Amino acid sequence: MMRKAVLSATVVGAAALAFGVAGCSSSSSSSSASGSSTTSSSAVQVGIILPDTVSSARYVNADAPALTAECKVKALNCDIQNAQGVPATQQSLADKMINTEHVQVLILDPLNTTVGAAIEKEAHAAGVKTIDYDRLDTGASPDYYVSYDNTKVGQLQGQALVDAAKAMGITKPDVAILDGATTDHNAVLFNQGYMSVLNPLIKAGTWKEAGEQWVTNWDNPTAGTDFTSMYNKDHNINVVMVANDGMANAVIQDLKNLGIAGKVVVSGQDSSAAGLQNILSGDQSFSIYKAAKGEAVPAVDLAAQIIGGNVTETFTSVTDPTNNTQVKSILATPVVITKSNVDQPVKGGDDKYSDVCTSAFAAACSAAGITQ
Repeated sequence: MMRKAVLSATVVGAAALAFGVAGCSSSSSSSSASGSSTTSSSAVQVGIILPDTVSSARYVNADAPALTAECKVKALNCDIQNAQGVPATQQSLADKMINTEHVQVLILDPLNTTVGAAIEKEAHAAGVKTIDYDRLDTGASPDYYVSYDNTKVGQLQGQALVDAAKAMGITKPDVAILDGATTDHNAVLFNQGYMSVLNPLIKAGTWKEAGEQWVTNWDNPTAGTDFTSMYNKDHNINVVMVANDGMANAVIQDLKNLGIAGKVVVSGQDSSAAGLQNILSGDQSFSIYKAAKGEAVPAVDLAAQIIGGNVTETFTSVTDPTNNTQVKSILATPVVITKSNVDQPVKGGDDKYSDVCTSAFAAACSAAGITQ
């Protein structure tokens, strides 16, 4: 995924955007490791810790507002923070929520399994129920898991990539593969999904694999460097399987420098504003839309049920590959976004019209049916 920053619900400044609502607080700053404020004097009931602002812009632009809104709907006092990609910060935020605020439920999107396991152990020792949000904290035995079907996300990416190559008339696909961070279990699931589509083609010889690289921390510049290295070794690359939109944008910039952007199939995921713009320009073939409400609403609703002492949710089950245990889960269904339905993330509220339809893209947005 790809994201930015949230500050105090009572402050709006040049470097801050507030998402405050009565009974809820949400704060984190791109200029500091974390924010920590609550706008209600009543006890904080739910702690929510998002991981970073790099792997997906959605964490600030979509998830934080959706979580805040649902906390208001459920009349919950929620403390929503972002660890800004720093494990020690995620741990300190959890310490505060568990030991000072005495939250009843902790919703956690772990930066990695080490800090995630430590936090969940601490929470359980204090009698706090945990809900893994978006990423499963493998080996940590969370009480619940709310996300998208991330293997399905990868399968959709793989099939959309094949379809896009056919649509572009590429008869000898030569694919470079850029995976996400190995520390993110979702990246592993995405990979399992798209490789289940691509591997049979590669083994059959109808597709060639130019190379594969896992990108540390989902870092966009690193993805660009990795792609350049692959392309320097194989100038016949005409398809790029990229795990998310941020890294895809870095690849597209390289392709522009080479003068072949729009002639190479490029995948994506997250339906970020930049990803939608790249789809509109024809430089990116598709993205995957995972509406923030699809995770935020059930996660907060589940927290409300836990606090109310009556969990009525219907669960599916996900196997934790580390300890082979079954985790009660709620999984939403992702959607492939192409130029034909590029308006969906804007209509769904995950991307702002003003962010997508800048002056350079106004005509393309109008043609694609994207309206304010």
